[in-house]
Amino acid sequence: MAVSGTTATGAAASAAATSSAQLAGSFDNFLTLLTTQLKNQSPTDPLDTNQMTAQLVQFASVEQQISMNKNLEQMVSLQQAAQLTAAAPMLGQRVEVSGDTLPLQDGGATIRLPAAGHARMARVAVMDSSGRTVREAQVMLGTAAQEWRWDGRDSTGKQLTDGAYKVAVTGSDSNGGSAAVDFTMIGTATAAERNKGVLTLRMGAASYGFDAVRSITGGR
Repeated sequence: MAVSGTTATGAAASAAATSSAQLAGSFDNFLTLLTTQLKNQSPTDPLDTNQMTAQLVQFASVEQQISMNKNLEQMVSLQQAAQLTAAAPMLGQRVEVSGDTLPLQDGGATIRLPAAGHARMARVAVMDSSGRTVREAQVMLGTAAQEWRWDGRDSTGKQLTDGAYKVAVTGSDSNGGSAAVDFTMIGTATAAERNKGVLTLRMGAASYGFDAVRSITGGR
């Protein structure tokens, strides 16, 4: 288990750095132009005082923007570090997430299905990275939410390797018609990391945005 910060500045910091570089370039260009203009002004027709004042105001404004961007970079970096630190207690915990990626960990994976409503039956399909269905199951929905556990075996009984699998759950009503089914995945959080400015939670090979987390239910 690990908290990774290999790209600690993230996309937001990169964008701020790019903006700072652009502003710094504009600042340098402005300074060069102003200096050249002062050197080459006509003694009989010097630069108008009001124009000079306006240019100096622009000069100061650009300088302030550069300073502000640097401060924002530091704030973003500190905020990202704080988010990673705050995520550390989740590692090793049993976490429930929404999405369509099912984490197979230690030869098993768990899907939480809702209580029966409009949908009476749920069809669970687990697919590999190529989109091939490796396991299917028909689950009768009951009066309360229930967990369906996949033993990690395909339809032939072969044990598959741990990893991230796609899952689809479709429901059917009492007349056999289609009905929507809300479902979630449950797994063990193994890492929190930042990739391109986005904090993600990992369950083995599967990654989820923290906005997908629905509950933390304790240990394994």
